[in-house]
Amino acid sequence: MKRVLVITGGSRGIGAATARLGAANGYAVCVNYRHNEAAALAVTEEITRGGGEAIAVAADVGSEADVVRLFEQVDEMLGPVTALVNNAGILETQMRVEHMDAARLSRVLTANVVGSFLCAREAIRRMSTRHGGRGGAIVNVSSIASRLGAPNEYVDYAAAKGAIDSFTVGLAKEVASEGIRVNAVRPGVIYTEIHASGGEPGRVERVKASVPMQRGGQADEVARAILWLLSDEASYSTGALLDVTGGR
Repeated sequence: MKRVLVITGGSRGIGAATARLGAANGYAVCVNYRHNEAAALAVTEEITRGGGEAIAVAADVGSEADVVRLFEQVDEMLGPVTALVNNAGILETQMRVEHMDAARLSRVLTANVVGSFLCAREAIRRMSTRHGGRGGAIVNVSSIASRLGAPNEYVDYAAAKGAIDSFTVGLAKEVASEGIRVNAVRPGVIYTEIHASGGEPGRVERVKASVPMQRGGQADEVARAILWLLSDEASYSTGALLDVTGGR
């Protein structure tokens, strides 16, 4: 059976690292992106130069129409999805809750939570044995912020990732008898560009002393955990929340 992996937000950071590693492990890969076409194409071109199969598809995961189109394009170009990594997500400028407006909350929750639900829905419709599929695996990218709360910085982002944790456990139980496993990774402080979105590109350097291992993590270290959860080596794991945090 051809293995087809869809990675949302796959143009950089953890998503790009997962795309490269997925291709190295034999997946045909769809790198989803919202705006940064050049970065997405750089990832797919690297994969194809190495002999792998990869496509880049633009879609805003917060848009239901975009998500439907994304999976239809994957059907046409690669075949039915067998693995999904819900990696797309955003955070906004560091801020206390008392200053957050509804528009910000809507953006954060739509990108981080609604998008994961919509992509999982489309994947399940293709994977589930209930719908004639042959099973598959979903990994949601949560965050250790769901446990720590991110006070004074990103309580809204932390709350969104808390929703992803609950979503992972509930969905895992819902589709466990239909050949689909659903797990999550919860990265800690990782060297990616997302910190710049919050207004502090050097955040990892500031907080790494609070990590028991005394360092920030690399995107590849998270990607390896994701690929393990997708693999048959994790065949009896579902509903698990795997922390990749350096002990934090």
